[in-house]
Amino acid sequence: MTPTRRGLALAGLALAAPAPARAAAIAGGRPVRLIVPYPAGGAVDLVGRLYAERMASELGQQVVVDNRSGAAGIVGAEAVARALPDGTTLGVIGMTTLCAYKTLYTRLPFDPDRDFAPVSQASAGTVVCAVNLDAARRNGWSDFRGLVAWAKANPDGLRYGTAGAGTTAHLTMAAVQKATGIEALHVAYRGGAPAVTDLQAGVIDLMFELVPGLLPLIEQRAVLPLAVGSAARAPVLPAVPGMAEFADLGLGGLDIGAWEAVMAPAGTPPEVILRLNEAVRAAGADPVLQDRLRTAGFVAETSASPDALAVKIRTDTPVWRALVEQSGARLD
Repeated sequence: MTPTRRGLALAGLALAAPAPARAAAIAGGRPVRLIVPYPAGGAVDLVGRLYAERMASELGQQVVVDNRSGAAGIVGAEAVARALPDGTTLGVIGMTTLCAYKTLYTRLPFDPDRDFAPVSQASAGTVVCAVNLDAARRNGWSDFRGLVAWAKANPDGLRYGTAGAGTTAHLTMAAVQKATGIEALHVAYRGGAPAVTDLQAGVIDLMFELVPGLLPLIEQRAVLPLAVGSAARAPVLPAVPGMAEFADLGLGGLDIGAWEAVMAPAGTPPEVILRLNEAVRAAGADPVLQDRLRTAGFVAETSASPDALAVKIRTDTPVWRALVEQSGARLD
């Protein structure tokens, strides 16, 4: 065979060779259910839906968001913990559930340490304190210090809402109350979205909520932001002071960083966990997803490996244990 013919033959073999096989589908390609433990329309729901869409493309199979709200995320988290560990059920679980609930609750229907398999972190952010505009005008709440002063002068005159007892917002407000000595009536909702609706309507006076849950109303000037829960100011709200600026109120040590993670039921095969981790990381690297989260007040932040997320959970647990103890909150 001449060199030219040999080259053509080799080229033909190269063209005929099969392309590298795509990673095997999870559980035979059946739809993957991504449980969001809060109602549709809230901040965590946004994270879940953005990741579900892009994970579906990466996995080559359907990823369906399933909103299971109730009991400050416990209902949805339990559904994940009790699911068949084959990779077809995942959950967007927050750091309070994974790191704080062990101290906050006297009993839980699952064990945060034993009943979940870490996949990857998905997002990071903080909380913002916003007040109803009419209440602010009526009571002279032009800034956070004014709110605290009014609350001290009017014990039990303040009504605040949260996405549920034991959520980041609840623990943040409890810590603020303990540090400043103010009192307030807690109104717990089944998720952040209905609480935000009632904040705008004046049913409640204020709330700490994940930034994405309040940002649209803040931008529309429908509610008034007074502070963020992180020590430093949040990039998406540069005019709103952080907790480090209220050291004189006893809040200088408060630094609330909120994050959500994709978790699977314990016992899910390691190779499936690794494949899911790859899918989450690929989704988090998508510029469109990053921009959507950034615009909403979140940052796309994923874990290099499932073990890296496990380390983060272990590292953050003492921080949240201290916050629960500082807040004085304790739930059945």
